[in-house]
Amino acid sequence: MRVIFLKDVKGQGKKGEIKDLSEGYVRNFLIPKGLVREATEGNVRDLEAKQRSEEKRKEQEKIEAQQLAVKMNEMTVKIKGKAGEGGRLFGAISSKQVIQALEEQHKVKLDKRKLDMEAIRALGVTQVKVKLHPDVTATLKVHVVEE
Repeated sequence: MRVIFLKDVKGQGKKGEIKDLSEGYVRNFLIPKGLVREATEGNVRDLEAKQRSEEKRKEQEKIEAQQLAVKMNEMTVKIKGKAGEGGRLFGAISSKQVIQALEEQHKVKLDKRKLDMEAIRALGVTQVKVKLHPDVTATLKVHVVEE
């Protein structure tokens, strides 16, 4: 019996795959659990339409990430911190502080986990990598000035 997997089934198939499986296994186990659907013409067309729309959505996300990356490469975020001799900060600037400053100064909302950075412990400009999409990375300049 031909079926379309609605969810990943260990040892059988992944979501979106179409496979032939034994009818008893499908009727008695997979269909009642909502793991598969029979692969009729209509269901296959629906699956293909969903896959196309998902591809378009992913492509649109990538384009938006690339546009944001171009903007972020030109941005500089200023953060004030208390410093001692030699430009060393008391404490450190964390990714959370960088995200807050980015939101306040440039109205860009991001998740702090997208920043690939160590804590900043000195005054000056630091380059911070921002992973906006699996294929798109930007560089943000963080300028730490003395309070």
